[in-house]
Amino acid sequence: MPVRIALGLAVTAVCLVIAGLRFYRVSRIVTAGPAAPGRTANWPSRAEAEVVEVAGQKKLLKWTVPGLAHFFTMWGFTILLLTIVEAYGDLFSKTFAWPGFGHAAAVGFIEDFFAVAVLVALVTFAVIRIINSPARRHRGSRFYGSHTGAAWITLAFIAGVIITLLLYRAAQTNTGDFPYGWWAFASHGIGKALHPLGVGVNSDLETVFLILNVAVIMAFLVFVSYSKHMHIFVAPFNVAFSRRPRALGALDRTPDMDMENISEDTVFGVGLVDQFTWKQRIDFISCTECGRCQSVCPAWTTGKPLSPKLVIMGLRDNMFANANRLLAEGRGDASEAQAESAAEAGEVPTLVPNVIDPDVLWSCTTCGACVEQCPVDIEHVDAIVDMRRYEVLMESRFPTEGGLMLRNIENQGDPWGLGAAKRTEWTEVLDFEIPVVDGTIPDDVEYLYWVGCAGALDERGRKQVQATARMLHRAGVSFAILGPKESCTGDPARRFGNEYLYQEQAKANIATLQEVGTKKIVATCPHCFNTIKNEYPALGGSFEVIHHAELLDHLVSTGRLVPGNATHKTVTYHDPCYLGRHNRVFDQPRSVLDAIPGVSQVEMRRCKERGFCCGAGGARMWLEEDIGKRVNVERTDEALGTGADVVATACPYCMIMLDDAVRAKGREDEVSVLDLSQMVENSLLSSTVPES
Repeated sequence: MPVRIALGLAVTAVCLVIAGLRFYRVSRIVTAGPAAPGRTANWPSRAEAEVVEVAGQKKLLKWTVPGLAHFFTMWGFTILLLTIVEAYGDLFSKTFAWPGFGHAAAVGFIEDFFAVAVLVALVTFAVIRIINSPARRHRGSRFYGSHTGAAWITLAFIAGVIITLLLYRAAQTNTGDFPYGWWAFASHGIGKALHPLGVGVNSDLETVFLILNVAVIMAFLVFVSYSKHMHIFVAPFNVAFSRRPRALGALDRTPDMDMENISEDTVFGVGLVDQFTWKQRIDFISCTECGRCQSVCPAWTTGKPLSPKLVIMGLRDNMFANANRLLAEGRGDASEAQAESAAEAGEVPTLVPNVIDPDVLWSCTTCGACVEQCPVDIEHVDAIVDMRRYEVLMESRFPTEGGLMLRNIENQGDPWGLGAAKRTEWTEVLDFEIPVVDGTIPDDVEYLYWVGCAGALDERGRKQVQATARMLHRAGVSFAILGPKESCTGDPARRFGNEYLYQEQAKANIATLQEVGTKKIVATCPHCFNTIKNEYPALGGSFEVIHHAELLDHLVSTGRLVPGNATHKTVTYHDPCYLGRHNRVFDQPRSVLDAIPGVSQVEMRRCKERGFCCGAGGARMWLEEDIGKRVNVERTDEALGTGADVVATACPYCMIMLDDAVRAKGREDEVSVLDLSQMVENSLLSSTVPES
């Protein structure tokens, strides 16, 4: 057997065994995880995701330069699989070529093109990493906390694969063994430089670089199997099993909180890595450590300790550290009970505070920016809420001020504890009557107006719902309210981690809505809108729900509501996270503003899908913010930087948070924070916009 065959096959066999054992072990760790219902349904949508996100690299291309570099690297290695087969064929026959198309000029050109494209991409990656070096940028770098050493090794491996490939092909052009003509421009170009060495030397170089090419490819495979770059193989599976159409809106899991089905062994939430589902375990090993999530996280951006990337990395490291136990426990409810018993016995430290610091866990606003930006569809928010559930329901460890919010919801039906009797006070200033449902909704009423706690009980929130009510009335829309029958949807409790309280609120509200014969609901609060529309169906409550921004857009576009006098104001629109990113309502609010004569819109740098949170989500509105810069101040600074006269939004939480920040900066006389309904109403009243 020729030396080249023996060496090539020996290296291949050793590396395949090492890498294969690693991949097998990792697959067992993943499949040992608890079930993740629904992750194998709707295959047409999942196939589409593979085409769009994996093959098309849609999310990566949102960041143009690194996205293009990754696109060419990914497709380069896909196309260059042809050359790997050719390399193994060359071990046995120096004149090997693919049957049928192995001498086609176009194939040689494509292979060389992508080889060069990958080298250019590697240079691009190197420059990006140098510019964003954590040592230079500290927290400002999206690579802060990433394993940058491994990244440089990966770049070196990829460069080694391409360079040895081009060199052995170049030598082939001088020995007559190369199957492609001059269209393989890179191979022939380098071959010209090697030509003076003669046929004998080129023949030796061909053998040397061929064996090196095979060796580097196999060594790279082993390295990938033991590093974060395992995502090369795992990420397509993570995308395939991600929530469709998106991993935002409703939370993934709605645990069974029925007391009849709960035993002393029941575990709520996730206290140990054992309790994460198999899909979440794929999340952990899919992380590329690119830091895109970190760079857009409002908590991290404002100096909090929460980095979505570091959370996932920490959970991944903990998963591998406990691999033997995970493999021994298997999957299902039994493993959860065993894991909980182990934790109670002190044998296994809980994730919080031993892996995830409490300040990290409670800094999250659940805005979903991390999920939106992740190129491999990791679902950070669900993992964080799962851990919050364990802390609240199993350990009773949570920020003390959150306890008051939970008690108020439980006892009074709203986070402020003001009670049901005050839910109709906002209607007293109106010059028309709004029907309060008593019995069933009358047939001539088109919408049930879900006012929400902030709209009914907060002074600034009341201005929003009053304006909305007047605009609906003016447009001839018939609507009614529940009044004292309305209660908190449970969103703050759920995002805070009290799943039991959320479900109790949800079940009571669903019963009320079904009892009164609800058909269509209009909501002004995006959190209420998202909860009723996306989360109540899991508990048996399916209703047609529309947000008031969508309804206003419909009324304006159909001529039922015509904005009046020109305001001559510059307006910047703030996208509420739970309306925009979670529910994709981006264009309708802007369309309403465009319809107001004299309004000139100016966008903030972070808008639409990349919109920056106001800081109120994830129950953060009721928690102290004493670490770093306040999130609402960060967002308001960006809004004020546009020079706008008005900051418009479509969420009472956002209105309150942004207005607080404007007032804290002493700019309330210059800049107003208004809801879309207020903007439309003010255009009908006068040519000036009153103070908020």
